[in-house]
Amino acid sequence: MQDLVEDFKKKYEDEINKRTAAENEFVTLKKDVDAAYMNKVELQAKVDALMDEINFLRTLYDAELSQMQSHVSDTSVILSMDNNRNLDLDSIIAEVRAQYEDIAQRSKAEAEALYQTKLGELQSTAGRHGDDLKSTKSEIMELNRMIQRLRAEIENIKKQVGWS
Repeated sequence: MQDLVEDFKKKYEDEINKRTAAENEFVTLKKDVDAAYMNKVELQAKVDALMDEINFLRTLYDAELSQMQSHVSDTSVILSMDNNRNLDLDSIIAEVRAQYEDIAQRSKAEAEALYQTKLGELQSTAGRHGDDLKSTKSEIMELNRMIQRLRAEIENIKKQVGWS
């Protein structure tokens, strides 16, 4: 009978050791899963930011294109001719070219100003989202530490009470 009791004690201790090993492996796996999830969240945030930037640049490009097209359609060339035989076509072409270059420079400046404004807005939004993400990460890390501490306290209380 004594041998049987010793045998059961040994089996019980083996099972406790197996359970402890399994719990340790579970904690390790949970840490790995948490780290992978946080990595996924970070990568998704980067993807979202890049998609927002692409959409912004597309919108800006479309706006610039439509603006250029409207400038081209709104611009009309008026030529006045006098009946003198000595037309100076070179000066007329130079004047028209100067007008078109002036229009192109103004359009470029307007587009650049619009781009800088939108870029500034996006950067400030991205900064706010980055700060929010950092804050959330630190909260999650703090909660995980608290969970670990509480689990350790629970285990200590179980050991004191005699539960397993």
